[in-house]
Amino acid sequence: MGRVSIEEVSLEFRTRRTGTIVALDSLSMEIPDKQFAVIVGPSGCGKSSLLTLVAGLNDASSGCCRVDGRVVNGPGADRGMVFQSYSLFPWLTVRKNVEFGLAVGGLPAPERTERALRHIEAVGLSGFEDAYPVQLSGGMQQRVAIARVLANDPEVLLMDEPFGALDSQTRSIMQELLLGIWEREQKTVLFVTHDIDEALYLGDVVYIMSARPGRIIDTIEVGLARPRRYDIVTSERFVGHKRRVMASLHSEVQKTMNLTPPDPGESGSTS
Repeated sequence: MGRVSIEEVSLEFRTRRTGTIVALDSLSMEIPDKQFAVIVGPSGCGKSSLLTLVAGLNDASSGCCRVDGRVVNGPGADRGMVFQSYSLFPWLTVRKNVEFGLAVGGLPAPERTERALRHIEAVGLSGFEDAYPVQLSGGMQQRVAIARVLANDPEVLLMDEPFGALDSQTRSIMQELLLGIWEREQKTVLFVTHDIDEALYLGDVVYIMSARPGRIIDTIEVGLARPRRYDIVTSERFVGHKRRVMASLHSEVQKTMNLTPPDPGESGSTS
């Protein structure tokens, strides 16, 4: 199963110039199995940092993350992460990119090829199995990245602004594609975005984060019927939710104007 528990998590970074920066402060969330949860918040509030904690790519300063009751102590096969950058190997074909994690895991060649081809088809890229990333558009490359994660069959899908670099038309198509995959695969999804429309269109629940240090300041149960059509963005309920998110974020974004930035060259994203 894929229940995610984030329990009183805080995250601090040390910098040479400003000392300790608190990125996350006693943040708690409970994401049930198969829920599509979305996080929005101002730039620098710790959204991406939170995903790295759940992924096991970083350690919390205090508190913990759990998946189905198991404390996250590092990366694991039960979680898969899709980044905004496509992170494909340029020297590998589409099929070989999707197979990569399966090969590292020791899955026999016939089985990993079958699984890779199945997920390439699921993201609408049949016919491009032997193409290289440089031959693909940005949207197609991101579909490969999603297929690669799904091929490993994680319980939890972590997505850090995966469509942020795409044009608006491609982004809309990718959102519809992702919802179709989620409805079939029944994964738990934790999705980070700056786009309010995207958050409400995709999510079962939307968490709104404060300016740094990041905390949850509001939670919206979206309550829109599924499957969703994109014209739902004009519905009264959708527009009401959007007003609420915009009102919460407006004051938080203003606060970010007065925050001290981290030292140049310091590692650790707090976006």
